[in-house]
Amino acid sequence: MKQLSLFDDFADKRTELPLEELFEAYLECRKKKRYTFNALKFEIDYEDQLVQLCREINQGIYQPKPSIAFIVDKPVKREIFAADFRDRIVHHWLVNKINPLFEKVFIYDSYACRKNKGAHLGIKRIEKFIRQCSLQYSRDCYILKLDIKGFFMHIDKKLLMNKLENFIDEKYIDKDKQLVLEICRIIVNNNPTQNVIIKGNKNNWNGLPADKSLFRSPENYGLPIGNLTSQVFANFYMNDFDHYIKHILDIRYYGRYVDDFVIVHEDKEFLKELIPKLSLFLSSKLKLTLHPRKIYLQKYDKGVTFLGVVIKPFRLYIANRTKGNFYVAMDKQNKIARDHRPTEEEKKHFQSSMNSYLGIMKHYRTYVLRKKMIFKYLSAWWWNHVYLKGGIKKFVIKS
Repeated sequence: MKQLSLFDDFADKRTELPLEELFEAYLECRKKKRYTFNALKFEIDYEDQLVQLCREINQGIYQPKPSIAFIVDKPVKREIFAADFRDRIVHHWLVNKINPLFEKVFIYDSYACRKNKGAHLGIKRIEKFIRQCSLQYSRDCYILKLDIKGFFMHIDKKLLMNKLENFIDEKYIDKDKQLVLEICRIIVNNNPTQNVIIKGNKNNWNGLPADKSLFRSPENYGLPIGNLTSQVFANFYMNDFDHYIKHILDIRYYGRYVDDFVIVHEDKEFLKELIPKLSLFLSSKLKLTLHPRKIYLQKYDKGVTFLGVVIKPFRLYIANRTKGNFYVAMDKQNKIARDHRPTEEEKKHFQSSMNSYLGIMKHYRTYVLRKKMIFKYLSAWWWNHVYLKGGIKKFVIKS
């Protein structure tokens, strides 16, 4: 008996994936992952690999390969699932297909994983909201900051897929609609915990809360942190919540970065009464829960910490945790350089780690702080391999 393909139901409707589109996704993917082991392995015979991947997708037999799971400690302890490089190519292809449609329905003030946005814009927008609501700090206003408990681990995959199917069916007009839908299903329904390579020691998971691990998520719940599609799908999952706040509750000063969101309003009692409404919407519509220990409600002059930056009247400054994490990251890199000559992959990792902190800090008055921390704490061994560019704004690897 012939084995049915995943795509047999759509055989008369489906348009095959052109190899050219997969090649474009590969070039985009390798920009950030070129020096990882999986990327280098793929690159050895990338043409044959892309042809094979394209064939699997078009024959309806594509399935994700094992992910690599590991723990990172900074900026907070969390679990990461790194998809195989070939699967990352598929993720990029899919995001290129659906993201333009998502962008048309997203509100302006969701900042994560969006072109020309990000943490820096989010910080600036919240600062602007406070200034506007307080009439340039001349009247009282209040800041409500909330967080969703175990956000990625509690995303309902069935609900997410239902939302994606309805959205794509309504908004997507290209001939490869059924292919896009089926790749969405494969990625959303994939459970990386059942096909995984553990990197490091299993004891690394000690101390990680249960609601922050995919290994302990309920069945059919949770998206792996570390995948591009997870970030994009998470934004899409929260889109109804964004519109509820902006257009049903008619709240002007609202911004969200992943699961952290801030509302600014002149009436403190209004914000207090808002909390149970938001909690009810999240639980009833998205099966999510507000974190009970991360509810912050204060007058604007007390300031608010958002995305590693403290926002206060007339000034922004780096939070102590960010500075502490920067120091810890440097100490970790110093141990590598003192132990052996860094490999190309380790140099890239150093550059990525250091520049992620400098990328945040350079937007604020931190020149003296950056200079002091780097020249005081960074091991001299690293200066054999890297140099600073642009007035302590980023590290560049020596050629």
